[in-house]
Amino acid sequence: MSYQDKYEMVCGVETHVELATKTKIFCGCTTEFGGEQNTHVCPVCLGLPGVLPVLNREVVNLAIKAGLALNCEIAEFTKFDRKNYYYPDLPKNYQTSQYDLPICKKGWVEIEVIGKSKKGGITRAHMEEDAGKLVHSGDSITASDSSGVDYNRTGVPLLEIVSEPDMRSVDEVIAYLQELVQILDYAGVSDCRMEQGSVRFDVNVSLRPLGSKDFGTRTEIKNLNSFTAVRRCLEYETERQAAVLDKGEKVIQETRTWDENQGVTLSLRTKEEAHDYRYFPEPDLVPLKIDRDWVERIRATLPELPAAKRERLKGLGLSAYEAGIITSNKAMAGYFDQVMQKYPEAKVVANWIMGDLSALLNAGNQSFEDCPVKPYQLADMLLMIDKGEISGKIAKTVLEEIYSSGKDPAAIVKEKGLVQIKDEGALEKIISEVLANNPKSVADYRGGKEKALGFLVGQVMKATQGKANPELVNKILKEKLK
Repeated sequence: MSYQDKYEMVCGVETHVELATKTKIFCGCTTEFGGEQNTHVCPVCLGLPGVLPVLNREVVNLAIKAGLALNCEIAEFTKFDRKNYYYPDLPKNYQTSQYDLPICKKGWVEIEVIGKSKKGGITRAHMEEDAGKLVHSGDSITASDSSGVDYNRTGVPLLEIVSEPDMRSVDEVIAYLQELVQILDYAGVSDCRMEQGSVRFDVNVSLRPLGSKDFGTRTEIKNLNSFTAVRRCLEYETERQAAVLDKGEKVIQETRTWDENQGVTLSLRTKEEAHDYRYFPEPDLVPLKIDRDWVERIRATLPELPAAKRERLKGLGLSAYEAGIITSNKAMAGYFDQVMQKYPEAKVVANWIMGDLSALLNAGNQSFEDCPVKPYQLADMLLMIDKGEISGKIAKTVLEEIYSSGKDPAAIVKEKGLVQIKDEGALEKIISEVLANNPKSVADYRGGKEKALGFLVGQVMKATQGKANPELVNKILKEKLK
């Protein structure tokens, strides 16, 4: 029996996004990923005595941009606060964050699940500094005898986006997170590389009896770095809580960790409340006044966001599914638009991008960001098909050659002798031979079996190594079979 037969899930997510600045939030250290442990540090981000932070203006610009993309209200007055807690990855023993006056609030993301649309509310989004990273001796914190600390990530600027507890199913949570990450990626506020920790999720989940309006006791599972991890974690945790409730016991409000290898959540500590952090205004940073001109200057830099792009592509004739696939990847969507500048047939372009080109990239473990086939090359190849210079079948060979060699399609067709045969006399001779060699198929067609024609066309294409013009082959065959 699934928990859904008796309980309803209530879920909200805190999304931590590394902002795409070159330097940290309060110092000049690089935010570049990687590097030898504890080398991207200085006295400021290490919190050594006597240092003072200086706010990176670009952090504020990107936070405003993200807020606008997420339909948030942008504060006219905001400040930083000290969030006090003790953990090895926090060298100052407090985190510079925002508490009661965040830079963004009251936003939303529109999601669609099983054909139904709803808005996932955003309570707030606030700026803060990242902590360091624990380097465990084992595969996870629960399986380790010891841990070291790498402070390279300390002070990297974050935007923490706190959702409303609006999600009622795992599918809704995933839809919300996918749309959220897409928006942030398109807006250019983060590189959104989850495998590098640029986006991390903390999920807060509880169960309540079906029909109840009261929230249950929630648990928080921290530092999930993929949609797959979020899905697996929620599927496990909801069933775990349901089992606790079925026994007549109470769910404990606590912070848990996700063990990827075991596929379970494990208890870390009791869940803190806001008062446990003893917030107070950061005395070393002045409050910020954000005038409307500043906000409007940032708004003017917003690109076309995923929802608007999907609607535009549907207006070009793509289905909702095709538009969703194309826009699911920012680089793919950009590639599509570039091809369309030279070959404005949306359906054809989408089919080749989603089909043969994506297959080549997947097989080569490459992405559209570093696609060996340039957009103009794909457009030129499609124009050659329209002009009858190559067939669709030959085009597949040409695309593979472009991918492997980087040569332009016209040069490949000329070098390999792939030009389509459109000479009626030459085709008539080949077709006559095919008909003579396949008397049964000829008789079948004349007896009313239309499928026999397809077989004969295939034989002609085989004889010409795919170079024959298919329309001309059909025309000549039908004339000869009368």
